Amino acid sequence: MQHAVGSPLPPPHQPGHGPATGWTPAAHHPSAPPPGAAPHRAVPPAPGFTGGPVPPSAPHSQVAHAPGQAPMPHAPAAPHAAPQPQPPQHGPGPVPPPPDTSGQTGHIQLPPGGPVAMPSPPPGTAQTDTGGTTLAVLLIGPAGAGKTSVAKYWAEHRRVPTAHISLDDVREWVRSGFADPQSGWNDHSEAQYRLARRTCGFAARNFLANGISCILDDAVFPDRPVVGLGGWKRHVGPGLLPVVLLPGLEIVLERNAERSGNRRLSDEEVARIHGRMAGWYGSGLPIIDNSQLDVPATARVLDDVLARAITSPPKW
Repeated sequence: MQHAVGSPLPPPHQPGHGPATGWTPAAHHPSAPPPGAAPHRAVPPAPGFTGGPVPPSAPHSQVAHAPGQAPMPHAPAAPHAAPQPQPPQHGPGPVPPPPDTSGQTGHIQLPPGGPVAMPSPPPGTAQTDTGGTTLAVLLIGPAGAGKTSVAKYWAEHRRVPTAHISLDDVREWVRSGFADPQSGWNDHSEAQYRLARRTCGFAARNFLANGISCILDDAVFPDRPVVGLGGWKRHVGPGLLPVVLLPGLEIVLERNAERSGNRRLSDEEVARIHGRMAGWYGSGLPIIDNSQLDVPATARVLDDVLARAITSPPKW
């Protein structure tokens, strides 16, 4: 049988022919004797020999013998066999970590998320900014108020780890069957809103339990306290700090016109939402009018408001 490439396969093992692993054709082994030459003769070690193998060319005087025992006569040596590769020697492998029995995923045990308590300022210091305080913030405002931009900027420029959790982003995790309120507000869209809020609340609690602050943004209406602000308080905890971002109507309409996709609302809807948001005046929550402020300036005002809220939490 002719082989197109590579060396021929070794012959099958037969009784009396030695192990198949010792098959070494001369054409493929550089140390094999040429055809017609006498094979190398190796001297086997005597009983009691504890050294390594004796090379075939070693003289007989170098072979060790047991004390009081005559040298063994030369025995017919088997044809030279190719040295078998030795498996690499490895030290003991790494000890795997113990299995996680706490119900968490992986081997790193994370503290479970729980209701967020009200943060307290460092003792004996004046609270001029949020500094290194771990916070849970809810930024409230109508569509076009700049909630997402301000929340993202504030989270990115803090000195401590901070996450931004956008309700609209979480709602749009639903790819098939997404209930768009622009197509009509119904039980299906209401259920998806509630599910997104609860998912954001779970995420916030887990972040905060592991030392990461978070800021959430949502268009929470003051005339629905049980579903809106009360729902966020249940999902996150009493330590949630709500702040209202409420620019003038003309600014909101202008910013909404720059949006695209399902996040752009009609002017009538924007005006209706903005009118309902006016109910936050007199609620006791801090309100920022960012009509004449850009995103960085609004984020600085937000940090000042939160620093005061840590010292004197709002009643809500």
